[in-house]
Amino acid sequence: MSSQTLAAAAVPAFKCPPGTKMHLLDLGTLRADEGWVGYSEAQKLPAAIKATGNDIKDVKAVIIGHLHLDHAGGLEHFIGTNIPIYVHEEEFKHACWAVATGADLGVYIAHYLDLERLKWETFNDDHLDIFQGITLHHSPGHTPGLVIMQVNLEKDGTFIWTTDQFHIAENYELKHPHGWLARDHNAWIRSLNMIRRLQRLFDARLVFGHDAAVAEKLRQAKPFYE
Repeated sequence: MSSQTLAAAAVPAFKCPPGTKMHLLDLGTLRADEGWVGYSEAQKLPAAIKATGNDIKDVKAVIIGHLHLDHAGGLEHFIGTNIPIYVHEEEFKHACWAVATGADLGVYIAHYLDLERLKWETFNDDHLDIFQGITLHHSPGHTPGLVIMQVNLEKDGTFIWTTDQFHIAENYELKHPHGWLARDHNAWIRSLNMIRRLQRLFDARLVFGHDAAVAEKLRQAKPFYE
C-alpha cells in the first residue's frame, strides 16, 4: 500500500566562500519512514554540505542547539569520528534521561545518542564564546538545554540562529510560545526577553528553527554572507 507524505523537511544549505571552516549548528532529521516525511537525497546532510562546496569530511565541529531528532538525527554521520559534538550539559542529561526512562521519548531517539562512539563535549555556561565570532547562549524553554547561536560577521553584521526556541517568526514577533512543544513556559519567556535584548544590542538578524520563508529570503538576498 502506498504511503501518504505528511510533512516536508530539509537541511538548509548556504554557499560558503573559499577557505571557510565548517562548524555545523544542528544536523537535520534522522532517516525516517519516507511515508511520514518527504526527505530526498539532496536534503540529507552529506548532500546539503556538498551543496555549499564542501564535504562532510571537512566538518571540524558540531554545535547542537538541542537534541531533538529533527535537529540532531544527523549525528549518525559522526559516529566513530573524532569530531567534537558541543552540547549544553542540561540538554545532554535531559536527552539521556528522556530516552532511558521513556519520559520524553519520541522527540529524542537512542539511535543517534551514541554515548561511546561520539565525542561529546558538554558545557554549562549561560553564555559561551566557543569560537572567534561565535557565541552560544543558553535559552531554555523548548528544551532544558537549548542554546541559540550568535555569529558576528565582519561585513554582514550579526546573525542569531534560534533553533526551536522560535519555530517561526511569529513566535518571536508576537511573543507566542509553541504550546505543548515548550517544556517550561516561564523559562521560554525569560529566554525570549534575553534574545530580544541581544537583537537590540547587535541589530541582529534572526534565523528561526522551522521558518522556510525567512531562510529563503536570506538565500535570495545574496549567495553567501561574510
